[in-house]
Amino acid sequence: MLTLFGIQNRRISTLPPTCVTIGVFDGVHLGHQEVIRRGVAEARAAGLPAVVLTFDRHPLELLRPEQAPDLLSSLCQRLRIFESLEVDITVVLPFDPPLAQLTHEEFYRQVLKEALHAERVVVGHDFGFGRGRSGSAEWLATQLPTTIVQPVTANGERISSSAIRARIAEGDVEDAAQRLGRWYAVEGVVVPGNQLGSRLEMPTANLALVERYVIPAEGVYAGWARLGSQLYEAAISVGERPSIPGAGFAIEAHLIGYEGEALYGRAIELEFVRLVRSQERFDDLEILAMKMKEDVEKVHAVLEGLRA
Repeated sequence: MLTLFGIQNRRISTLPPTCVTIGVFDGVHLGHQEVIRRGVAEARAAGLPAVVLTFDRHPLELLRPEQAPDLLSSLCQRLRIFESLEVDITVVLPFDPPLAQLTHEEFYRQVLKEALHAERVVVGHDFGFGRGRSGSAEWLATQLPTTIVQPVTANGERISSSAIRARIAEGDVEDAAQRLGRWYAVEGVVVPGNQLGSRLEMPTANLALVERYVIPAEGVYAGWARLGSQLYEAAISVGERPSIPGAGFAIEAHLIGYEGEALYGRAIELEFVRLVRSQERFDDLEILAMKMKEDVEKVHAVLEGLRA
């Protein structure tokens, strides 16, 4: 997949006529995936490149920062998923004040027609664009062939990013995964911690997140840790670490079976599979160590059960 940042990119001018799918696509959940798949299918049928047009941030981060939601995915994660859906080209627009001030007519003319040479467009049912979301899918359909994809449901409820955020915040990462079509995952860089895990012979990787992600409810989770090309079972702790006075909030993971060197500075992606238990306070470190070993056994059992 070719990724282009901004419409001033010199390679934009060489684009042939395209089929464009437009959206923020935070989380790229099953509803978003249906829109993108429809765009790819229509592009293939028409012999056009399948283009996804997205943004470098959630528009509310600029327009109404106090209302901007925590995110379900980083831009890098979105791009990887777009590529897995066989998108040919992704164009990432910086959502800055000049872009936010474009009317829907200006956005259509300057971005869709003059820059992307759109011949067809595919959007979701709730699509709006231009200053104040003044443009609609219905208006777009008066300008060029436009497919409006209806919502996807799960258990009788429309799949939406807001509903998924709520499930994750409650700790129901399994339900969230059903709506995302994959495990919820956060990316970050490993930073030094208080070394207690190492002293208890249960070393953990403390994560500094790269995005303002939705944080799962406090507790211990079964999950996976992706380190480069390697995938490890992981016992993931989220919360204030009540057994360690003054330790503060952390997301940390014990990578089961990892025996390499310290991971400081390494990038890791953590996937949340199931909440194993809530956070508990242990005044005795020996009891805490025993509990951590029990957690690892439970995590292994959960993940082994999924493989069976």
